[in-house]
Amino acid sequence: MTNKRTPSAELERIARTLRRHIITMTTQAGSGHPSSSVSMVEILVALFFGGILRHKPDQPDWPDRDRFILSKGHGCPGLYAVLAERGYFPVSWFPDLRQLGSPLEGHPNMLRVPGIEASTGSLGQGLSIGIGHALAARLEGRDYRSYVMIGDGESQQGQVWEAAMTASKYGLDNLTAICDFNHFQQTGRLEDVMPALEPLRQKWEAFGWYVMEIDGHNYNQIFAALDKVLGVKVKPQIIIARTVKGKGIRIIEEETAGNRKHGVPLTQEEADIALAELGE
Repeated sequence: MTNKRTPSAELERIARTLRRHIITMTTQAGSGHPSSSVSMVEILVALFFGGILRHKPDQPDWPDRDRFILSKGHGCPGLYAVLAERGYFPVSWFPDLRQLGSPLEGHPNMLRVPGIEASTGSLGQGLSIGIGHALAARLEGRDYRSYVMIGDGESQQGQVWEAAMTASKYGLDNLTAICDFNHFQQTGRLEDVMPALEPLRQKWEAFGWYVMEIDGHNYNQIFAALDKVLGVKVKPQIIIARTVKGKGIRIIEEETAGNRKHGVPLTQEEADIALAELGE
């Protein structure tokens, strides 16, 4: 169900809450990917709290809901945080993140957590799943949209570009990809690992997509892009969101240059500092 546009001050408060959840649950677990989760927080907030996604937390299988697929599944602490705050499941699940038997696994499991549209984690597959949903909507005569969050490191996967060609071939204008371009992947800075990924905009345009580039932490730009895609016809769309890995957590941002915080939770001492900076 589409919500009325939420005031920016409230969106910023929600974003701080999500960051607190991400830091707390990954530190408690002693495992997870906090830096990859917080870089996409503003986008998640805009989608789930900003009146973009049509969804009903009390009816997670509502047939006409919009679909959100987190292809970069290692960022699931961010998705768990926004789903819980939106009412899909209780926040009390968080301390069990990555624990044996917990529904909150290290990558999202659609069979165990309400609101999860796809079990992801093997990188490169989410866009193909989004295409399946977009085609299904067309075949069933429904008007729901599919949104797929992909990573910049993930964009080196061949399946991403096979999916890009397929979506363009079928003119899936009910499909929107969002690239969390935070410039880092597991083994280092993206520009060092795979410099040929750029220029990314021109590559997607060559594959027949409608492309926008934004500051992925600026709500005005995020909403302008998400509103714009609704009017694009015949072409699938991608929003290249330039983000900062670890955004809002100074201790992570400062270590990002060496990429020491990819897949590494904060220590309790570091988490206490980060939570104090974020405030209540």
